[in-house]
Amino acid sequence: MTHYLIRRFISVLLTLCLVSILVFSLIHLIPGDPVLVILGSTAEREQVETLRNKLGLDRPLLVSYVSWMANLLRGDMGTSIITGEPVTQMIVQRLPATMTVAAAALLLSMLFSVPAGLIASLRHNTYIDYIFSGLVILAVSAPSFWLALLFMLLFSVKLKILPMMGYVSIFENFWQGLKYLILPALSLTFMLGALLARMTRSSMLEVLREDYIITALAKGIPYWLIILKHALKNAFPPVLTILGFQIGYLLGGTVIIEDIYSIPGVGRLIFSAIVSRDYQVVQGCILLVTVIYVFVYTIVDISYVYFDPRLSYDKK
Repeated sequence: MTHYLIRRFISVLLTLCLVSILVFSLIHLIPGDPVLVILGSTAEREQVETLRNKLGLDRPLLVSYVSWMANLLRGDMGTSIITGEPVTQMIVQRLPATMTVAAAALLLSMLFSVPAGLIASLRHNTYIDYIFSGLVILAVSAPSFWLALLFMLLFSVKLKILPMMGYVSIFENFWQGLKYLILPALSLTFMLGALLARMTRSSMLEVLREDYIITALAKGIPYWLIILKHALKNAFPPVLTILGFQIGYLLGGTVIIEDIYSIPGVGRLIFSAIVSRDYQVVQGCILLVTVIYVFVYTIVDISYVYFDPRLSYDKK
């Protein structure tokens, strides 16, 4: 395990280095000038050049990248070109909102998808399984932004039981925050829950055909114990992979949902930074998302050993 963690740590460093180069290069290729965003298109040439020099935008890309990486290694992600705020502070302020929405969506998807996939696998080739497959296809086909608009129309405009937009932290006012949290979480749950349920069903069907399951049934072990203790545990590694993907997606890919519901999270920060050509903020946010993905998948890989004892990283 120690050797595996060392190799994993080296691969993480290489991944982050490669991502930093790609992000820094691509973000500067986006059409538009942040100086003109700040000063306006009617600004004089001298004003533009002065501000560009002040912001360091007149330096070569290689020099700017080395300077940014040097500051990053000291824990400094830079300063926003538009607002002048430290990028780290902007991310820290918005990360709790994103994490709250992501946690709620993940909890809802697991709460419904794992039992649904389990039931569908136990009722294979029955009308329950057919209904499940149809609902999964429907859920995967429905874009999250379309569901968000549909939920707003139904629950906010027609029924008027939930707020349409905005955000209140559940740590400040739990019940009020819960009302603002339901619609964004539901909008993200359908597609993610469908993928998780489908993987649970497929993995369970494979495990239920294994010889040790048949042997356990022949020994007279209670059926529910075989399903929960043996089958579900051994079927969980592929589900865990999808779960890890969902966590990374939810923490970094909720840009559209956060913008639709006016949630002050990292996703909306990325969107506004791209629109305003705020290079430092975009670079910091994408690097954060990359770190989250790498960290989550490292935890997922290590967790495989618990669910499948046949795996051993020490032998590699």
